[in-house]
Amino acid sequence: MPGPPQHVASVELRERLRSARRVFVLTGAGVSAESGVPTFRGGGQSAVWKGMPFEVISSAAMVERDLPAVWEWFDYRRGALGECRPNPAHLALARWQDRFESLTLATQNIDGLHAAAGSRGVLELHGNVWTARCLRCAAREDLRRLGQRERPPACPACGDPMRPDVVLFGEMLPMDVYALAAERAADCELCFVVGTSALVYPAAGLPAIARRAGAYVVEVNPEPTPLSGVCDEVLQGRAGEVMPMLETGG
Repeated sequence: MPGPPQHVASVELRERLRSARRVFVLTGAGVSAESGVPTFRGGGQSAVWKGMPFEVISSAAMVERDLPAVWEWFDYRRGALGECRPNPAHLALARWQDRFESLTLATQNIDGLHAAAGSRGVLELHGNVWTARCLRCAAREDLRRLGQRERPPACPACGDPMRPDVVLFGEMLPMDVYALAAERAADCELCFVVGTSALVYPAAGLPAIARRAGAYVVEVNPEPTPLSGVCDEVLQGRAGEVMPMLETGG
């Protein structure tokens, strides 16, 4: 069992950071929220957009029923990103790729801020709001390069309609991405869970995979979560403050 939450890394964690070769990091909405990205959830109430609950407009059923409305919602979400930029947590994690022999960064966020910070090979478990995917041939296109204003956009490969390339309510995570994340979690020595409530499965099960494989599991969050009691160490604080601190020895 972990000790009480603390604001600085323990001696053991500092030593593990110095010697670790394989590190796995799972990030969630709390990291993006520090950049001003709206979570569209929280406060005990369901978000509503144009009279439709978040769970309805962001659902697989709505893609079937009213694809243009889904695009309108996700265009609004991209607009809400506005001037959001990577924060110190994103930047610290990007630098970690040159610090460890192997760093796997998996995220539940869809805003692309990890890549914008310079992280490479990010495992985007829930997709990316800046990408469209063809309903027919599954071709993917970066909306910033696609340049089409029509909604839904037409697939450059086959001409069929495209949808936002994100995991919607009623859909499974992309299994190839999740399988790779699970494989890396099972092989890591250190696992960090940063800015997530650890409630959304199956992504929230990744820290358990790491722990069962013998990894030292560290949570970074301003508030306790359901995961806190099973972590080896809990660093209570904002990701943008804690992650850069870990670069300097905690």
